[in-house]
Amino acid sequence: MATLPPPDKVRLLDGLLTLQVLRNSGAAFSIGTSMTIVFSLIAVGVIFFILRTSRRLRSLPWAVTLGLLLGGATGNLTDRLLRSPGLFRGDVVDWIQLPHWPVFNVADSAIVCGGVLAVLLAARGIRLDGTRDGNGVSGGPGAPPARPVADGQAHERGSAAGGQAREQGSAPRGQAQGRGSAAGDSRA
Repeated sequence: MATLPPPDKVRLLDGLLTLQVLRNSGAAFSIGTSMTIVFSLIAVGVIFFILRTSRRLRSLPWAVTLGLLLGGATGNLTDRLLRSPGLFRGDVVDWIQLPHWPVFNVADSAIVCGGVLAVLLAARGIRLDGTRDGNGVSGGPGAPPARPVADGQAHERGSAAGGQAREQGSAPRGQAQGRGSAAGDSRA
């Protein structure tokens, strides 16, 4: 890329991929070109949030997702810090172009892939700690409590371990139960 002077283009794979160096002071699609410092501060906030969140991370899919977001934010922030015209005002170097798509870089694609994965994981109800919402909708009203996910298999409510605990007399939320009675059954 260092030898490719801007506005020149290199067409590869019969035009499917084009390499072209562009400097972008804005966000995606060159939106907000006069707000470079704002985007730099947002990137710092995202990086800080991901680093703090990673301490309680117990899910491999979320680790990959946050890794993509962290890598993309760090890559673009590095450009903004180190490239001209100056600290927190530098331009991001975009250089990959696909047909009918604006020019982007590897950091941009990592951010997009991480964002798509985050939406998919949240829609499936998978939490950062590796538990899964009961109905696949994270935090929805009336959603059952989270259940752990082990070896890719969700544990069903009322599993053998839960049934044994009820038979031994321990009940959820401190309610006393008689031997063999079901939860919510008023018979003793």
